[in-house]
Amino acid sequence: MNKQIFLGVAMLAAFMQPAPANPVSRRATITGGGGSGRCTIEVTVDATAEVEVFGDTGLLTTTSGQPAAWQRFQCNAPLPSNPVGFRYVKIGGRGTARLHQDPRSTGGRAVVRIDDPKGGSARYTFDLQWGGLQSGGPVGGGWTPGPPPPSPGHWPGPRPSPEGFPMARTIRVCQDSVTSRLNRHGYQYVTFENTLPVNNPGRNDWVTGRANGTRGFGTTRFSFSCSVDFDSGRVHSVHVHRGR
Repeated sequence: MNKQIFLGVAMLAAFMQPAPANPVSRRATITGGGGSGRCTIEVTVDATAEVEVFGDTGLLTTTSGQPAAWQRFQCNAPLPSNPVGFRYVKIGGRGTARLHQDPRSTGGRAVVRIDDPKGGSARYTFDLQWGGLQSGGPVGGGWTPGPPPPSPGHWPGPRPSPEGFPMARTIRVCQDSVTSRLNRHGYQYVTFENTLPVNNPGRNDWVTGRANGTRGFGTTRFSFSCSVDFDSGRVHSVHVHRGR
């Protein structure tokens, strides 16, 4: 009799546990703009969850464990329906976080599946990146930072050489170099305000812009410039300066 009562109480307690609200939606915080597209997403997951992103909307679905929670959803532009050069980059998390659905084959919906095998919840951070610039077109305003690039020339439109390296990829290579530089100095989250290709005679070309780096609870503004070869996409040097 006592055993039956115990089982009944246990089953009632299980049924009375609040079910997680699925899915939990969130709108992206759009900051900056220009250059390649990027969304940085951070969530807390206890066991398994899925993150779906389309446009500037995200859906977080808990499939097992305690309810997953949004921590950050920041983009410099909404995810387009057919993102060119799309990349998924895992930044942090003790378990696995894999791209489950590629937005290029789903009409602009990216789905990331997260599996956290250990007890308790953990934070997972990842980037969705894509090209955001038509080849040869300028991005952002005409601001030029203080580092050593020469005086900017006017970007004349598409380069005549058909072998030229796609401009969006050149900009992304520069931004990735800047991100790696700031990551090494402890800035875990890096977003870009604007990025401007500067075309000069010969092979001495530059990509310049502004970026924000977050370390701990503080955000620092930086200016940057990359010496690049627009024909090959090679970055010769990277200059990053604080607060310009």
